[in-house]
Amino acid sequence: MPLSRRSMLSIAGGVVVVGAAGYAGWRRFLQQPEPFAGGGTQASAAVGQTQPVLKVSLDQKADGPHEGPRSLGDSSAKVTVREFFSLTCIHCAAFSRETMPLVEKDLIQTGKVRFVYHDFPLDQVALTAAMVARYLPPAQYYPFVSALLASQDRWAFARGVNNTDEIWKLAALAGMSRDTFDAAVSDGHLRDWILAQQKKDQDTYSIDSTPSFVIDGKKYAGEMNYDAFRKLIPDA
Repeated sequence: MPLSRRSMLSIAGGVVVVGAAGYAGWRRFLQQPEPFAGGGTQASAAVGQTQPVLKVSLDQKADGPHEGPRSLGDSSAKVTVREFFSLTCIHCAAFSRETMPLVEKDLIQTGKVRFVYHDFPLDQVALTAAMVARYLPPAQYYPFVSALLASQDRWAFARGVNNTDEIWKLAALAGMSRDTFDAAVSDGHLRDWILAQQKKDQDTYSIDSTPSFVIDGKKYAGEMNYDAFRKLIPDA
């Protein structure tokens, strides 16, 4: 989704994206994470699907408990993929639905790729959702983000709804208490951190659209199918 004056988020406030997209999908984050042999935790899985290890690296000296990297896969993987995404980007949702399951199975679980998520909210609604996602236990981050992307039409784009209330309904299904949710949406430090990281990523990687991917230092912009994505991974 290209950035524009209407869609680019500013610290002073955001705009509501007009549009409609989404698809059903909830069970992914309703199940509790299970221990994963060899360290880390296994993200919740949809029926019939296996999930990669969700390894979260937090620099407690530099960041609080809700900041820091969120990633999938082995930190020693040969290739690191960084995705810059907005939770209200329909193209990010399409990548999550159509391409990411194969990326998980063929590239992350096999140890070829470490996949790192970078919040790049395009509007205030996406920023609020990103803050709530980071308040969940780390092992629930990836399933919850996947569920948000799978249901944009219900919480982000539905007419006449309160976006924050709709996000709360999803967070409650994921097991978040109302007190924790209220703390998440009012956490000014986390909000400023996400926006500062977004600005840093924009300056460092020249990000101007979502989704964008940086693979071994090179940027690739736009939604892509699995075949196109796999060609970007060395020795895949």
